[in-house]
Amino acid sequence: MRWRRLRTLLVREVRATLRDPFTMASLIAVPVMALLAFSYVLATDVEHLALGVYDASASPASRRLVAELGASDAFDPRPFATRGALEEALVAGDVGVGLVIPPDFERDLLDRAPGAPPPELQLLLDGAETVVAGNAETFLRAIVARTGGDLVSGQAWGPSGHAAPTGLRTVTRVLFNPRLEGTPFMVAGTFGFVLSFLTTLITAVSIVSERLTGTFDQLQLTPATSAEILLGKLLPLGAVFAFDVIVMMAVAGLLFGVWPKGNVLFFLGVSSYYVVTSLSLGLIFSATSTTAAEAVQKTVLFSVPLVQLSGFAFPLRSMPAVVQWFAEALPATHYIRICRSIYMRGEGPLSMGGDLLLILVFGVALVWLAARTLERRA
Repeated sequence: MRWRRLRTLLVREVRATLRDPFTMASLIAVPVMALLAFSYVLATDVEHLALGVYDASASPASRRLVAELGASDAFDPRPFATRGALEEALVAGDVGVGLVIPPDFERDLLDRAPGAPPPELQLLLDGAETVVAGNAETFLRAIVARTGGDLVSGQAWGPSGHAAPTGLRTVTRVLFNPRLEGTPFMVAGTFGFVLSFLTTLITAVSIVSERLTGTFDQLQLTPATSAEILLGKLLPLGAVFAFDVIVMMAVAGLLFGVWPKGNVLFFLGVSSYYVVTSLSLGLIFSATSTTAAEAVQKTVLFSVPLVQLSGFAFPLRSMPAVVQWFAEALPATHYIRICRSIYMRGEGPLSMGGDLLLILVFGVALVWLAARTLERRA
């Protein structure tokens, strides 16, 4: 390997990238747009959800409960005169969730005898909106427990206004993400999606386009070795995507207040190495494709299991065992796991040794395979 030839290839690749405005716009704008879209659209937070309330009690205790629910940022209560009107609004989509307060709510709450069943509230959920329904129930339980007593799990108020013991009390403590916000979860996962899908797509399409115009074949006829050509392609694009990581970190921190709890330099180092891994996969797709459309199809087919099985949007533990084994064979699975460990839990390299080792193995294997593929195409 000659440094002079490698430097010439690097300069050529940088100039070619800078001369293509579409590629430059894609490299910078798409990661930021993906971060904003996933963080806003797919975040699991419950904020200002329309809450329909049928208060059959109309008592000071029920009015206080509704006022406390409205004081939070999670729900916007809307009163309804009848239960039927509330159900019609829920079916029509005017409200996202319904709450029915029974007529004897205050009496059961304040004058509950020892051993008597706890007071109950009825929550009406739209089963078609599974995520919204589950999150709304969780948030409602938490707010009710915090503002008056745990009406659902068995804690009530005695006549003196103090909590009446029921023999069992559960105390919940949420680690790392106390408010159960969905935005940090999606922000950390978006790094894995962008650095897996976009890097592969840009690399595959650009090299196939060069092959169709003949410039890539001319490059292979030069004295440059396959390793030099490989590095000449990987390093410039890798530098751009490493810069994208910094931009995405700044956007997530300034707009959403989500900063990595772990070491920033360690996160940048792992991300930069993973970029090289994904770029190598793009080189393999391009070297085995004859048209840009074929390269795009391969990238899209690769992105489907990436989104569904890597843990980006759905937890792996809820999947069948066979699917989990397949997911472990995806480099994106381990990188997304590392991202969330650094971003949300502030973990260091020692606690993530297994995932880091697998990322290292995947990277070495894909770079070697990309180099061999270029040699066969030469």
